[in-house]
Parts: sequence; structure tokens; C-alpha cells
Amino acid sequence: MEHKIILPEGWQKPKGYSNGIIATNGRTLFLAGQVGWNEKEIFESDKLVPQFEQALKNIIAIVEAAGGKPEHICRMTCFCKDKEQYLKARKDIGTIWKSIMGNHYPCMSMIFVSDLLDHPAVIEIEATAVIPE
Repeated sequence: MEHKIILPEGWQKPKGYSNGIIATNGRTLFLAGQVGWNEKEIFESDKLVPQFEQALKNIIAIVEAAGGKPEHICRMTCFCKDKEQYLKARKDIGTIWKSIMGNHYPCMSMIFVSDLLDHPAVIEIEATAVIPE
């Protein structure tokens, strides 16, 4: 099964995400928001970049536990507490993204929030994947 990226005619190709994806013939996996703690629910850093990396690794661990791969992720929503810190870290975040996700860019939203439940989380990522039958 291959997901089909949707880009309306005449639209500029987005950088770092897709506007739409069609996914067929698979099992839908809904992932709860993942923060930047390890498998023992311990934060090893209170900084955005290492938390982003760990949260993304947590997403992939769940997808793989369900029999999927990173490219089966169709949708991601990131909730971040610090817009300024995020904008400063975009290059580092992009490097981490490439090392974990390669050139796969699901439909994504970035939402800036005042707080997250699990202290000292600064980013939380939720996702939806469609895994082939």
C-alpha cells in the first residue's frame, strides 16, 4: 500500500509537510499525544530539541509495535509551548526529522499552547497512521 500525496493544481509544494494524503486498504492507528520522555516516563531533558527527538521516537515505537513504518504516518499534530524556541530550533528539528522520518512528510499542524499536562514537557506530538493489511 502506498499513500498518495494530494497537491491541488497550481499550489506551491509545502515545505516539511503535505496538504493532503489518501490512504487506502489498511488498518488505522490512532496515537495518543507523545511527550519527550523515555519508555520509563522520565524526561532526560527540559529542552525542546531533545524532547522533540524523543517524542518522535516514541511515535515511531508505537507505529512499529503495530506493524507499521514511519511512512505509514498520515497525520501529525504538534503542540509546543514556546514558539520562539521552536523557530530558533527549526534547523536542528529538521535534521532530527530526516534522521528518523527520512523524506516522508505527513499532513501536519503546529499549534502553540500555554502549557502541557506532563511537566516539564515543552512539546507533544499526536499522530494517525494507516498500516497495510
